[in-house]
Amino acid sequence: MALTWDKALAWRLRRHLLAPVGGGSVADVVGRLGAVPAYPDTTPELAVGLRRAGSRPGDVARALDAGDVIKTYAFRGATHLLTPEEGGTYLVLRASGRQWELPSWQEAYWLTPADWPAFREAVREAVADRPLTRQELSAAVGRRRRFRQAAAGLTSGSDTLLKPLMWQGDLCFGPVRDGQATVQSLQRVARWAGLPDVDEAGRRAVEAYVRTYGPTTAARVQYYLGEGLSAGRKPLRRWLADLSDRLITVDIDGEDLLMSVDDADDLTSTTVSPTVRLLPAADPWVMGPGTADPHVVPPAHRQLVTRGANLVLAGGVVAGTWTRKAGTLTVAWLDGADPPDHDLLVDEATRLAATLGTELDLAVTSGSREGQA
Repeated sequence: MALTWDKALAWRLRRHLLAPVGGGSVADVVGRLGAVPAYPDTTPELAVGLRRAGSRPGDVARALDAGDVIKTYAFRGATHLLTPEEGGTYLVLRASGRQWELPSWQEAYWLTPADWPAFREAVREAVADRPLTRQELSAAVGRRRRFRQAAAGLTSGSDTLLKPLMWQGDLCFGPVRDGQATVQSLQRVARWAGLPDVDEAGRRAVEAYVRTYGPTTAARVQYYLGEGLSAGRKPLRRWLADLSDRLITVDIDGEDLLMSVDDADDLTSTTVSPTVRLLPAADPWVMGPGTADPHVVPPAHRQLVTRGANLVLAGGVVAGTWTRKAGTLTVAWLDGADPPDHDLLVDEATRLAATLGTELDLAVTSGSREGQA
């Protein structure tokens, strides 16, 4: 089966609910993408909102309040949105590295591996009834003399000690109270499905990645789940082997790539149409395959994307950047990129304005600019 990257990216745009735009809920989008970066607040509102027809400002915040999605530490030590049903798949992989057993962690928090079960129990008891701020959690855990030193670490700005508690399914972020973040028990989230067996999670995560970010390579799987979640190379190779009857190899412009057997016919029948999409910085579209993927991010512009520019996609390829200042949306084409159809850009600018809940005047320039929403 010989196919082109234009067709492959058109298929991936559909899988990402970008062409056509999806009609589902916030949880539907997060579930499809696997994980959505959650910082700053505008990033998930745009990453999710621009994949939903009729989205409104604040939809993500409302989904968090309702427990339809959770906010927790996941990929690369950063906060992400996950669904409570599938979030455990990614958290258990992140926890499998057992970073809290490193000597440096034991020295910093006076917690040996044998101390962790009782420490986790103390944390779970503290948040059993209500969400707590970091300071409140530290005070509650610190009432146990043996954990007084460790409890002080719960207020660290880096959240180094909070992260493994989230990876192990004890905590997630709760509602903001008086301007302060809180953490809460995941047992308070009605749809929380818990942590699956690590091999089950590994196979599930690999297949989900291939179905959303494919056609792809084993190296891209390693980048996403290995570098992103610290899953080991040996287990990743085993999980790929376990899925050998679920995956096939396709030829995309001379590259042999992996995809799900269930999606092969859909890819073959995909029609390539001109598309323009405006996405926030660190959108899953580029974070999933990585900014080093030349089919999505032209190598000459990788640094610009890595530094956090808002993205303009033409046919799924980064072709420009956008900034918003006051009521003006400025789109700048990257050197070497052909400006897409102006009417498509106007339509997308209108969609962005609606997602932001504002009105925007469109200005188009040449040459890259960096900026945030």
